[in-house]
Parts: sequence; C-alpha cells; structure tokens
Amino acid sequence: MTDVGEIRRLIDLHPWVTLVSQTDDGLVASHYAVMLDDDRDDLTIVGHVGKPDDLILGLGDRELLVIVQGPHGYITPRWYGDVAAVPTWNFVSAHLSGIPELLTPDENLRVLERLVDRFEGDGDDARGLYTLPNDAAFVERLERGTVGFRLTPMRVTAKRKLSQNRSPEVVETIIDGLTAEGRDDLAAEMRRAADARVRP
Repeated sequence: MTDVGEIRRLIDLHPWVTLVSQTDDGLVASHYAVMLDDDRDDLTIVGHVGKPDDLILGLGDRELLVIVQGPHGYITPRWYGDVAAVPTWNFVSAHLSGIPELLTPDENLRVLERLVDRFEGDGDDARGLYTLPNDAAFVERLERGTVGFRLTPMRVTAKRKLSQNRSPEVVETIIDGLTAEGRDDLAAEMRRAADARVRP
C-alpha cells in the first residue's frame, strides 16, 4: 500500500496500536490509542503514553516503531475450489517509524481532549475531559501523568494481503465465506480491494 489516503483510513479505523522501541535492555512494547494529527494531511500521528512508559520507550530520544493492525483472519483452502491449495492469512497493516516529538503540556491536553471526544461519541450522556465531576485541577493532574507525542514517520511500510492473487470468482467466494462466518470487517476490506481492481 502506497496511497497515503488508504493508510490514513487504516490508522483512523484502527487507532489501537503497538509502540515498539529498541532499548539497552532489548525490545520493549506498549499499546495505546493514537489519532491522525488534525493539523496535517500526511501520516503524522499524535498520542500519549502514561509515565513511566515515556522513559521505558525512550520517547523523543530514539526511533519508535508504530504497528497499526487492520482486519485480518484465516482463509481456508475450501474456498479455492477443487485445487491443490494451502490456507493463508489475509491482513491489512502498516508500520510507521520515526523519532517522536514530545508535546508541550498544552498540546498534550488538546490531544487528550480529542481522544476522549472521539471515543466517547456525541450521545446525550457523553463525558468530555472537562465534564463534571472532572474539574481543571483534576485534568491538570491527569495531564502531568502522561507524555504526549507527535510522530511524523521517516519510514512507512504498509501491506494489504487480500487474496489479490486469486481469480475474481474465488475472491467472491472468500468474501461470501467470511460474511457467512460473521467476519464482516475482513470481508469489507476484501470487497473494497476487489472493487478498486475493477474500476477503470
């Protein structure tokens, strides 16, 4: 995958990512939600980690690998018809690498507020970061326990393996099979890729 719009879509739909860093003691990994930087139209992401994960990951000092995992799943050879075949695993993923920039406390608060607003939704009972009983002092204490970051990747590797090597008829059979098993996310990604291949 090289289309920036498609990779942005993947990040937006699958914000729960794995952060990996190489330290003197070996590799370390953490898991956090990220978002696309709303001031940019590239692959820059923003997020935060809780202390002391910032020190454990060396945030701001060394390269960080961010792994974005989209829909994925087992594909049975039964869906290929009466031919010699083995199973496979279809997936969509992206790896973003770079040295993150640490955010100021004000920038970090803005990211925290955006994260809460995004995932809380806009229902009548939605609670924003500053919704009572949260007050400004409480939110400031919360911010001090986190470290915000912005990562503009120096390297991006994105892959979409969705049975592109199979005939359109087999792809339709796989999509039908996934749908029948309730694996709609992967079926939808396969449908999207299949439709893109037949567009003029």
